[in-house]
Amino acid sequence: MPDDLDQTAAPFLDALRDHHAMNRYSFSPPGHRQGRGVDTETLSVLGSDPFRNDVLASGGLDDRTSSNGYLATAEALMADAVGADKVFFSTCGSSLSVKAAMLSVGGVDGGIVIGRDAHKSVTAGLVFSGLQPYWVEPRIDADQGISHPPSPEDYAAVWDAHPDAAAALVVSPTPYGTCADIEGIAAVCHERGKPLIVDEAWGAHLPFSEHLPSWAMSAGADVCVTSVHKMGLGFEQGSVLHLRGDLVDHDHLWACADMLMTTSPNVLVYAAMDGWRRHMVQDGAERIARAIELADRTRERIDAIDGISVLHDELLRAEASHELDPMRMLLDVQALGINGYHALDWIREHHQIDLGLSDHRHLGVDISIADDEFTTDRLVQALEALAAAAPGLDQDPPVQLPGRAGIVLESVVTPREAFFAPAESVPAEEAAGRIAAEQATPYPPGIPAYVPGERITTEVIEYLRSGLEAGMVLPDPTDGSLGTIRVMRDVR
Repeated sequence: MPDDLDQTAAPFLDALRDHHAMNRYSFSPPGHRQGRGVDTETLSVLGSDPFRNDVLASGGLDDRTSSNGYLATAEALMADAVGADKVFFSTCGSSLSVKAAMLSVGGVDGGIVIGRDAHKSVTAGLVFSGLQPYWVEPRIDADQGISHPPSPEDYAAVWDAHPDAAAALVVSPTPYGTCADIEGIAAVCHERGKPLIVDEAWGAHLPFSEHLPSWAMSAGADVCVTSVHKMGLGFEQGSVLHLRGDLVDHDHLWACADMLMTTSPNVLVYAAMDGWRRHMVQDGAERIARAIELADRTRERIDAIDGISVLHDELLRAEASHELDPMRMLLDVQALGINGYHALDWIREHHQIDLGLSDHRHLGVDISIADDEFTTDRLVQALEALAAAAPGLDQDPPVQLPGRAGIVLESVVTPREAFFAPAESVPAEEAAGRIAAEQATPYPPGIPAYVPGERITTEVIEYLRSGLEAGMVLPDPTDGSLGTIRVMRDVR
């Protein structure tokens, strides 16, 4: 890493400014020529600036050999800002970064220790890599019907059963805002000389405030993936892959990421990540402190609404989470007599407010450093109106949640083998006992109910079909209505 890093610089933003000042013109992609060819109807919606700033990263913003090193410098500045040895920027989201990390530590064969509450991108990583998942059962809150990260002891038990696994992976923070004991899990891994990958997509802001949960790099993780667009201020698809230590080959990880990522990265995504890093270094701690205070006030106001509870202590019980992100809150709306899907749809329709998470009884609210009293007043007013309207709304059918034993299914073959095996679609009623050749993922929160290679149970089918009736969305099965399920032809 260079010794003369200047955290007040933003090389991508500065390069874009200079690019415009020099009045450059290109006879190469992108074909819209910085918006010259775009129709007026499109420009009336998008404006001209997105096109004006959409230039090639190499052979446009930089020269054809990238001799100015805008990307390398921006990545080095990010690594310096957050205490990583090295980082890589991705314009293909954290889904790509997670897959690259998994490929770099395993690949072809072997196994990996993973919390069963992992995001669906982990399934893709398993299919690409060929790794056998050794699932760690998450901590289940049976009352709320949600899962939280496994404990270090849970990871140790699976490591003891599968000592040859290549690495471990944990999701923290979860979509519900709960956080794992990363320091404890990292210690369990390092005692065995194996690396820990943290899918910290929801934690891009964590390095910039001491009032937030532990940042994975500070807690001992070897690889950490963050999504700048979630709790940061970047564009969608902006992701940073952070590395520390020598348990993961940095060059090999970069090669894995390079094979997966696009050869046409979006400069706007890079520039936004670059500018956000500078913003956080300069003002992040103060801005986050204000956001936490705003979140606390908003939490109290929402908790005072009849029929809506803001969960807190319930999420920090011994069987649940190690830490909570104070900028995020989980609302229980069950007392209103409707489920979270219905509540979200009503708020969207009647108050034009979107929320990121809804399930059988919850809504998720994320407070950003961009929020203020005006935006949170609007949120509280919408929730007050929802509570007032709830007695007149149709009641929702119940979701048949799987019991603790139904969370972790039997892994019969690797996800890769099942995904590429000869398959057939059978009526859902006949799929119980068969081996899944696809995954089914309620979204949000994006945790698969079953993945390729697992033996499907009647319990999980009933859960998903009752969920669909109640408003759940399943974006990934071949048949999104779950009338049929794709399974391996080979019956085992």
